[in-house]
Amino acid sequence: MPRMAYRIETDTARMDVDAIWRMLRRSYWAERVRRSIVCRAVENSICVGAFDESDGRQVGVARAVTDRATFAWLSDVFVDEEHRGHGLAKRMCQALLAHPDIRTVRRWVLATRDAHELYRGLGFQPVVPEWWMELKPDPSVWQESEEA
Repeated sequence: MPRMAYRIETDTARMDVDAIWRMLRRSYWAERVRRSIVCRAVENSICVGAFDESDGRQVGVARAVTDRATFAWLSDVFVDEEHRGHGLAKRMCQALLAHPDIRTVRRWVLATRDAHELYRGLGFQPVVPEWWMELKPDPSVWQESEEA
């Protein structure tokens, strides 16, 4: 794989919502997500992006959903398929974990189906299942309809 140059950016204002929307629609957790939902998510999170230095395109994203004091949810970590294998997911997560606006966070959580080794390498550990509960509203509140 040829060595490529990437820039990791922590300024949420520089995030390309259209690029993020296109990437997340290819993920297993946000298939058919509406663009307006992604836009609100980006606006209300601390985001990190990976950008291809050769053309400036955003090729990765990671978000922290947080109160900016005690709690953060690591979410939407995604790297465009053609740019995987360069450590971008790890670099974006490290940038979030070191972000000055959330240094006081005492609990980070995440959910993953297939990237356990990545997160173990960053210090994450499995949670105690008996402590956690979830509510999953009907997907129609965030997904595009089948007709769209």
